Amino acid sequence: MEKEIAIQVNDLKKVYGSGNTEVIAMQHASMHVAYGEIVALLGPSGAGKSTFLTAVGLINPPTQGQIRISGELVLDGPQAQVNLRVFRRKHIGYVFQKSNLIPFLTARENVQIALEINNQTIKQSKKRAMDLLSELGMKDRANNYPAMLSGGQQQRVAICRALANQPAVILADEPTAALDSHLGRKVMELFKDIAHKHGTAVIVVTHDQRALDVFDSIYEMEDGVIGHKK
Repeated sequence: MEKEIAIQVNDLKKVYGSGNTEVIAMQHASMHVAYGEIVALLGPSGAGKSTFLTAVGLINPPTQGQIRISGELVLDGPQAQVNLRVFRRKHIGYVFQKSNLIPFLTARENVQIALEINNQTIKQSKKRAMDLLSELGMKDRANNYPAMLSGGQQQRVAICRALANQPAVILADEPTAALDSHLGRKVMELFKDIAHKHGTAVIVVTHDQRALDVFDSIYEMEDGVIGHKK
């Protein structure tokens, strides 16, 4: 039985500048990711990976092409078909190279704030935050501030925060770049577990070739064009 598609990206193109200064950062970029599927996007620096990810994340709209998330047309070229800020907050979770945790909030509060922004009550958001921290092995660190956590622990909290609002999509941009190979693999395996257990579509941009076996599909990007590797 074919899985339902969570992210449908068709023929994206992104152009910066015009005339003699025109730069094509991305072209003919397409990708379909099902619910519960984790995919890797590989490629050298300057290949267009971040341009693609920020387009799918509704941060930097494409010049051309369409993006559908959960079956809904969200972007048609640069034209938004929904309120991007509200849609992004409800349907997309982000994990970056650095955890970007708020330093004066505890691990629990860093997760909880993502829920409260989406109008969850304090009681509901606290329970959800603790449930996620427990699931990712961080329950005993719930009251620690980011400076008290290792790099791997900070990334786990960041993943909890990304999962807080039960997004259809999680986008991760080089999430293991600051971690050693052992921790990097554990984080990649965590993303795989999340995709399969929560039914979330996960796209990971990575240079890390050491954990490619955790992915359901692998795409490669070069000169702004995406090709399917596996």
